[in-house]
Order: sequence, then C-alpha cells, then structure tokens
Amino acid sequence: MTVSPPATANPDTFAERLGTFYAVGRWSAVNDDLPWTPAPKSLPCMWRYANLRPFVEEAAEFVKGDAAALRVLTHLNPGHREYEAACGHLYSGLQALKPHESMTCHRHAASAVRFVHEGHGGWTAVDGDRVEVGTGDVIITPSRRWHEHGNDADEGLVIWQDLTNDPLVNTLGANFFELHPDGTHLPTTPRRDTHATWGGLLLPDTRRRHEGSPLYSYPWEKCRESLENAARAGHHDPHDGVVLEYADPSTGGPVTPTTGCRLQLLRAGERTLTHRRTGAVVYVVAEGTGTTTIEGTDFEWSAGDTFCVPSWARHHHTNRSGTGEAVLFSADESPLLRALGLYVEDTGPFDGS
Repeated sequence: MTVSPPATANPDTFAERLGTFYAVGRWSAVNDDLPWTPAPKSLPCMWRYANLRPFVEEAAEFVKGDAAALRVLTHLNPGHREYEAACGHLYSGLQALKPHESMTCHRHAASAVRFVHEGHGGWTAVDGDRVEVGTGDVIITPSRRWHEHGNDADEGLVIWQDLTNDPLVNTLGANFFELHPDGTHLPTTPRRDTHATWGGLLLPDTRRRHEGSPLYSYPWEKCRESLENAARAGHHDPHDGVVLEYADPSTGGPVTPTTGCRLQLLRAGERTLTHRRTGAVVYVVAEGTGTTTIEGTDFEWSAGDTFCVPSWARHHHTNRSGTGEAVLFSADESPLLRALGLYVEDTGPFDGS
C-alpha cells in the first residue's frame, strides 16, 4: 500500500500514522534510546542467603523428577522483574542437589560459572572430566560442552550458585539446548583430568586455541592460598583491595569469552576508593562481613549473600570487621565489553571517595 503525504504536515497525527508501518521518528525517542551516559535498567540489589536458603530446602521436597534439573531459585532484579537477569545480561540463581541425585547430561550455547555455597559429595562432569566439588569451588562450563552433575552423599544438600550468560545469548537469538541421547556422556567420552593438565605452573602447548577455559575446576583452597600470597607480596588495588582473576590457562584471558570472574580480599577494616565501570557485576560473599555502598546506598553483606552493581554505578567496599578478612567472588561482563571496545573505568575523584 502506498500512502501519499498530506498537503501540509500534521505533527499531531504524524506518530500514529507512521506507527502503522512499524516505524517511529527517532527524535521522539532519543532520550530513551540514546542516553548521554550509561542508563542501565538494572538496579542495585541484594539477595540474602539466609532468606533464600529455606526456600531452597522447601523446593527440594516437591520439585522432583525431570523438573529437578531446573530446581533453581532465580535472582530477579527489581528494575526488570520480567527479564530474568540478576544484573545487566548476567543470570544468577541458587541450585540444590539432593542426596544420590544426578542430572541428565546436556549442553547449551550459554556458558556457566558455578560457585559452591555448601555441601559435600557434589560432583560435576564436563567433557569427560568428572570432578568433586566443595564449598568455595568454582566450576566452569564452556559453551556447547556436554556436562552433568550430581550429589553422591547420603545426606544433606549441595547448593551452588549458577552464574550464566543466558540473558545475553537469548537476547542475541543464539541459544541452543540439547539432551544427551544416552542420558550421560561419561561412558562414551575419554576420561580427562583437566586440573592435572592445566592446573600447574608448567602448561601444555597453547598454540591450539580453545573456546573458553580448558580448566573446568578452580578449587577454593588453591584460590584462597593464591589470594593470601598476593596479599603478602603487596599486590593491592585501592579500588578493589587484593584482587585476582580466574584465568583461562591456555590464553591468560577470562574463563569465558563474555564473562570474567575475580576473587578479591579486603583487609580488616579496609575501605576501598570509589570507582565505576561499564558492565554489570554480580558479587557473591565468600567470607567475612562488610558493606558495599552503591550510588550512596549501603548494602550490608555476610557470607553467602549476593549483591549486584549495575553498569556505571559508583561504588566502594568496606570490611566491617576490625580483625578478620573479607573475600568477595564476582562475575562481570568486562570480557564482552572489552571485545567490543566498550569497556570504560572511571576512578574519580568523587566526593567522599
């Protein structure tokens, strides 16, 4: 259908007439679609482990069978409850595995990072590498790799936190999901030990590129020891404390192409300087107590809690203990933004920093 313009312009009906052809005048939406500074929809938020853990236990009583694979309590951001992302394009949720329970092997386009909150007897298997997991361990599941997991203990839940890029992959219309035809990939996949291969000081030839880290397990004890060694060596950042990155040993880069992970230590009584950066960050409190101030609002946290810092939000951390250390694990969008040339960090000065 061809529409002839009116003899004279009619701005009062222009938008309505144009809208029938699925178009809009950009000048009418410029402040919403083209903000002058980053304007994320995500809001600073906190999810207390003590509040959600009873719901994890309750869900374990009635979510069973095939549905148990999705027995996850999703962290919703109050800025966009309908969009299942904790912050930015990062998904976060608490998953529970019951004793003698295992999940069907599957793979998907999204990559996942798992931080273990509690439990013993838990295991995960990725691409033939079956590893036991314990409190504080971090597990990486790269995109499109067969994986499965379970709980071999006689009693007690294994609870870990899923941190994935599902929202990003879904937004890009690039997600795939597939169940393994045999239910498990372990009998037909050569057994591997990625930590023995990639977890030492000497590494294999890295000329062959990998999509994501070839190391799937980052045990808590070794990571915590590395943090202590870095602290003794004087490795300290005024904005983040003693901070180390979980790295892909084959490249030295992030553990997945879109999501980076870090572990940071705040010394007793330490208050970091204020800064801000593009890209969302989801923090999980691994140890200690403290306060993170985000755009002037204080969020008090303790071990197990999760909180988020939206893109370009000014923030700083304070260790509330005068004697003990605090440790934060975090997942962020910086690898994606760096690859796109969109990563920016601003260290101020800010008032009160």
